Amino acid sequence: MLSLRSRNPQLVDAEAAGAMTDEPQAPPTTLVRKADTEAKRQRRGQPTIGLALGAGAARGWSHIGVLRELAANDIKPDVIAGTSIGAVVAGCYAAGKLDQIEAFARTLTKRRVFTLMDLSFSGASLITGERLRSALEKELEGLEIEDLAIPFAAVATQVGTGHEVWLQHGSVSLAIRASYALPGVFEPVRIGDRWLFDGALVNPVPVTVCRALGAEYVIAVNVTADTMYRARVIRDDPGALHRAAEAGPFGQKADASFVDRFLPRYFDRQPGDAPNVATAMIDAFNIIQDRILRSRLAGDPPDATITARLEEVGMFDFHKAEQLIHVGREATKRALPNIFAHIPLSAPPDP
Repeated sequence: MLSLRSRNPQLVDAEAAGAMTDEPQAPPTTLVRKADTEAKRQRRGQPTIGLALGAGAARGWSHIGVLRELAANDIKPDVIAGTSIGAVVAGCYAAGKLDQIEAFARTLTKRRVFTLMDLSFSGASLITGERLRSALEKELEGLEIEDLAIPFAAVATQVGTGHEVWLQHGSVSLAIRASYALPGVFEPVRIGDRWLFDGALVNPVPVTVCRALGAEYVIAVNVTADTMYRARVIRDDPGALHRAAEAGPFGQKADASFVDRFLPRYFDRQPGDAPNVATAMIDAFNIIQDRILRSRLAGDPPDATITARLEEVGMFDFHKAEQLIHVGREATKRALPNIFAHIPLSAPPDP
């Protein structure tokens, strides 16, 4: 893996790394952490466990339930990677802040979710993300990825080139922000000489990242595995075009509010409603993410998959944290027999 520390200490370009054959010496802190991980693995008699937390917007709160249930069964990841909302939960877990992110998620209501959507007038996005940034930095202020208890990486996408970027150094909160910066909704994040946005465009469930971090057994958590965006070919209705012409032009009502015109509509969205700007962008993004996810998991399948089926939960239902955490725990319980078939019950916890 090529570390681009000479250009910027926070970036690892996955595409560039894959093309290189001469690997530089790893930084001393990385060597110490890898040695510590290996020692823990030998004491437990287990393979090095990696946990890949996938993208999925509000559904990502189910990752909290996954981590809780794994811990209850004495399964603790040695390395962790996340994309988008998965990076939020993974970064907080690696920083020892899982309790704090769970408490934050459980306090969210429909009203509070909207208050966190501070409008942007920069022309780069609909939302600045400053209020979310403040909430993150309140808990993660001063924390560097190199200082976390376990190896952690967040996946982002470089604007313009589409390069997959693995953030493994520097500010935890900045790496998380870059990973969840949904194009057109949140402002992209500048790190060094690159502008970055949501990593779900290139690697929705970062199994490959966990393997690169040294994981021998990777557990992937997929929170978008349902029928919402499943591809289907639908034959056209011969009379549909005529009915569409009679229905009039596409668009919102003339007296629609600013919220109805531009902000995502998921709380009260009806099947026949015309999508506004944000809803159309997010739906398009989710469809693309679904297709990329299937391709990536087929090319590099995980050793175990925890699948949280959440068909009744929308991508912006952040106020349903209690339900989502419960779903995450139940999905993990279903996957445990397969996981334990390959990972022996661990020895007593380290002192």
